[in-house]
Amino acid sequence: MVKVGIIGLGTMGRQHMDAYRQMPDVAVAAVYDHHADRAAAFAQEYGVPIAGDLNALLAACDLIDICTPTYRHAEYALPAIEAGKAVVCEKPLARTLEDCQRIVEAVKTHNTLFMPAHVLRFFPEYRTAHQLIRNGVIGAVAAVRMRRGGDFPRTKSDWYADFEKSGGVILDLIIHDFDWMLWTLGAVERVYAKSLTFRNLQHLDYTLVTLKFKNGAVGHIEGAWCDPGGFKVNFEVCGDAGMLEYDSTRQVALQVAARAEGGAGGVQVPESPAVHNPYYLELRHFVECVQAGQTPEITVDDGYNAVRLALAAIESAHTGRVITL
Repeated sequence: MVKVGIIGLGTMGRQHMDAYRQMPDVAVAAVYDHHADRAAAFAQEYGVPIAGDLNALLAACDLIDICTPTYRHAEYALPAIEAGKAVVCEKPLARTLEDCQRIVEAVKTHNTLFMPAHVLRFFPEYRTAHQLIRNGVIGAVAAVRMRRGGDFPRTKSDWYADFEKSGGVILDLIIHDFDWMLWTLGAVERVYAKSLTFRNLQHLDYTLVTLKFKNGAVGHIEGAWCDPGGFKVNFEVCGDAGMLEYDSTRQVALQVAARAEGGAGGVQVPESPAVHNPYYLELRHFVECVQAGQTPEITVDDGYNAVRLALAAIESAHTGRVITL
């Protein structure tokens, strides 16, 4: 039985708790939140013990799951790593590159299992698109366009509105797309971004980021915290042999259009709802890595590289300059 401790009992803590409850070989042994009232309500709802402090949580658990706001990730990750615990940490890895580096060094020094929770890799449409691209189904990729967005996220403390805590729409939201692009297309050479982040608009943020990959491909990522019409995502990936397209608002979610001599033909891949939701699949993968002592498919270096790219985009948006990595 893997004994899990969850730190941070807001939206993501609940999402993770619901996933663990579906795993018969996992027990949530303790939970912790520095807001005592939230911890008490969570414990009563789910029937789990509250740890009085971080040390008590570490003593009770094998696996530590960090679901706190971004700026507190390193605060909890480092003691857990140093205690030899397996750690899964919500994205992004940390708020600053310095904190990310401290986490990377701690993981390697203590030889602990660690996974940044980049859940997009477990969404079936994105995972299938990655596999199709890597298998050469659309040929050499020339251009990728991705969009992600909805309304501005609100919490009791309103920490998303504090750029120093959240990193705005670039670090918090489209970190998903940065990670997917790095995973799928490899390293980035140059970054250029425009955003509303530094215009002091209340509860409104938007960005458009352009990436030049080392393999020659071009990427465009649009992130929006200004759409009251509901959360939605889409992407297009164009290659010299075809194109992949996904739109979360369409009934047919993922389409493949393949080029062939003598005319164009389209093959539609209908939406295939996952048996389990992506958060379950992500956490199940890490639990199985803990049980087998195997490195998870999303590494601490992956988490570092996604934050590095996001912070380069923020620097570009702030200065108006192209940033070379």
